[in-house]
Amino acid sequence: MNIKTVTPLLSVAPQIMPKDLIAIKEKGFKTIICNRPDGEGVDQPTYKEIQLEAEKLGIEFCYMPVISGKVTDNDIAPFADAIDTMPGPILAYCRTGTRSITLWAMSSSKKHSYEELLLLSQKAGYDLSGVVRRLKNGGNTPTDNAEYTHSVVIIGAGAAGIAVASSLKSRSPDLDVAIIDPAEVHYYQPGWTMVGCGVFDPNQTVRTTSSVIPKGVTWIKAAAAAFLPKENTVIIDGCRIVKYDQLVVCPGIKLDWHKIDGLSETLGRNGVTSNYRFDLAPYTWELVQGLKKGKAVFSQPPMPIKCAGAPQKAMYMSCDHWNRSGVLKDIDVQFFNSGEVLFGVKEYVPALMEYIEKYQTTLNFSHQLIAVDGLKKIATFQVVNEHGTSLIETEFDMLHVVPPQSPPDFIKVSPLADCNGWIDVDQSTLQHKVYENIFALGDACNTPNAKTAAAARMQAPIVASNLLYIRNSQSERAIYNGYGSCPLTVERGKVVLAEFGYGGKILNSMPSWIINGKRPSRLAWLLKERILPPIYWEGMLKGREWLAKPKIK
Repeated sequence: MNIKTVTPLLSVAPQIMPKDLIAIKEKGFKTIICNRPDGEGVDQPTYKEIQLEAEKLGIEFCYMPVISGKVTDNDIAPFADAIDTMPGPILAYCRTGTRSITLWAMSSSKKHSYEELLLLSQKAGYDLSGVVRRLKNGGNTPTDNAEYTHSVVIIGAGAAGIAVASSLKSRSPDLDVAIIDPAEVHYYQPGWTMVGCGVFDPNQTVRTTSSVIPKGVTWIKAAAAAFLPKENTVIIDGCRIVKYDQLVVCPGIKLDWHKIDGLSETLGRNGVTSNYRFDLAPYTWELVQGLKKGKAVFSQPPMPIKCAGAPQKAMYMSCDHWNRSGVLKDIDVQFFNSGEVLFGVKEYVPALMEYIEKYQTTLNFSHQLIAVDGLKKIATFQVVNEHGTSLIETEFDMLHVVPPQSPPDFIKVSPLADCNGWIDVDQSTLQHKVYENIFALGDACNTPNAKTAAAARMQAPIVASNLLYIRNSQSERAIYNGYGSCPLTVERGKVVLAEFGYGGKILNSMPSWIINGKRPSRLAWLLKERILPPIYWEGMLKGREWLAKPKIK
């Protein structure tokens, strides 16, 4: 917890956690203001989780979400009113604290001179020179004075961003590359299913961002806020300007916890968990170990979601533990899927159905989770079928939830997005359909491939090759065939390795006599448990394109 004092009345901080509330109370804060929308990060608690703990301690709480870098007049007035009327001292927080201190600066421009705003913000450790320029410019951000200028700028330091940066530097070591991302830590998200079944320790899935930034790449530790593609400009938080020749956009996906009524209030308690969040995956394993009888419910939301097999993986691995422990016969396992089929590529369904039958799991298709009452342990599903739409309630002792997912907010409202909010790229070249010097990869693209780390591993060298092609540094283009991989962990020691591309075409990376993806395999489990993590950390993130060399067009 890194609280920075701005004035005697207001302090700001990066994301706080529920466990921080006691210390915040001891420091004398009477009010907390949250300026961060839910779902921006995979390690981010919902505002409701913070609010519940704050109110238990007698601290007032106010939720004022602001899209990163999108501080508007409509945001400023309520923030100023809260500062003036709520009991102080007040702690405001967002991802890094920048949005909160920007709101303060823009609401205080009539109380303080520009010089005072700069001085107070600098003492708190924030650079608001861009905000001051915006204030002097009548509320608009001038773009003629850039804080940063780089040949290639990458948005996002997740799997896709680090991989494409490394692929670029491996091909062109002298290329000037910068990555924009505010996150202090980098996660190996494919490992969280293994955390949720007790195979991996959570610490195996996390490293500092600084340790994975490729050598020679500049890290701009900030959040991207807006795009001005006609001016080759990105606006980052604090109203600062970044200029580029080429831009690569890979910000990941947003987890919409709030779209399920009541979920935020009960996540991580009352038997409600999700392997889609770093801090909750260990709770999944705790629940699995503790459940000896009762009802276990697993949900899957509408597509698209990242790693569409993960909802099933949680179920299979839980069932495997209960089966080995001799208690599965006393547990009613229910899988509620918003879709109409168990898995989107039919060739893998027979092998999966064998485990559905082995674990005596009940399948419920066209059922979408819309509400959770954690105290009563009741989940509500919307059912759509030939008879119309209806609601059903089901009790649970354990509920594993996968949230609906969507593009990040700053992508949805950008000129890079298609009509559904996803980055609009050519599915073969991953080049933007309108802006030729912009590329995108990873979960936020509108390409019709599975949103997996394996897809990003294949996409990164494609983007690197095609970006260098338009820079006249490479003579040929590369094409992407939609490859994605989903190692479906069906029991401890066995995996159904699904590998496929656009249109569900099977794209096996190994001969069937080594790994037959349509059957559960011990060798595929070894791949998942022992081989893929080092391939990720030491291969994909280091520009070593093992099994990922691009096809040339």
